[in-house]
Amino acid sequence: MSPALKKDHLRIATVNVNGLRAAYKKGMAEWLEAREVDILTLQEVRAPDAIVHKLLGEGWHILHAEAEAKGRAGVAIASREEPLETRAHIGDDYFATAGRWVEADFRVRDAAGNPSQLTVVSAYVHSGDVGTPKQVDKYRFLDVMTTRLPELSKHSDHALVTGDLNVGHTELDIKNWKGNVKRAGFLPEERAYFDRFFGEEIGWKDVHRGLAGNVNGPYTWWSQRGQAFDNDSGWRIDYHMATPALAAAAVSAVVDRAPSWDTRFSDHAPLVVDYRL
Repeated sequence: MSPALKKDHLRIATVNVNGLRAAYKKGMAEWLEAREVDILTLQEVRAPDAIVHKLLGEGWHILHAEAEAKGRAGVAIASREEPLETRAHIGDDYFATAGRWVEADFRVRDAAGNPSQLTVVSAYVHSGDVGTPKQVDKYRFLDVMTTRLPELSKHSDHALVTGDLNVGHTELDIKNWKGNVKRAGFLPEERAYFDRFFGEEIGWKDVHRGLAGNVNGPYTWWSQRGQAFDNDSGWRIDYHMATPALAAAAVSAVVDRAPSWDTRFSDHAPLVVDYRL
């Protein structure tokens, strides 16, 4: 990206790295260096804070919430500009050490130089499992999100929740949706939360879907089993969820799908969105 273009755009990328150390061994650093990202949000970091700082290297301001359960979850926000303020979890003490939600406030300016505040979230919603405590926790987390999203709308001029939200909202979001209607990730009860997020009640926008239109996918996750990646039999479960004015400022959304199965650094692909504020 040219300096002039970069000045006019804020580039925000999100990716579930499926273990940051493993991702770096598989080439994540090369992807990141080439992408000229301003704000990077990560999920399933699964690494100590010192390792996160070491791997990302200099030039980043890093907010990292490590999960209390070692080797699990973990979310981070890495930014080129220093945040104004940060918060380490979603606000419910039950999830305080879960490593599933971090928030950072930034000062941004539009083309005319007018300042505004942007809040960015890195979120990792539970994968869930029908009939288990994991699913109970997933619903509890989604309940807290229904409370937190309106609060964020009031807190900042613009707000953005990014990350692996582990729900395919519509039939367009899962290649084999008919075979998954009774599985966690595509349950009617889960999808109803997203109806509320993107409906009149809460009023946020699905940035990627808005730019892609009513097409299948574009998918962001593929099972490691079988030929899912080669056949593009995926799920669109990684999101940019934005307040309306911010969503209207999005000019492009790209899934950085690897050219082949063996060149991926994660089972998720990065979702990269440019915003012109």
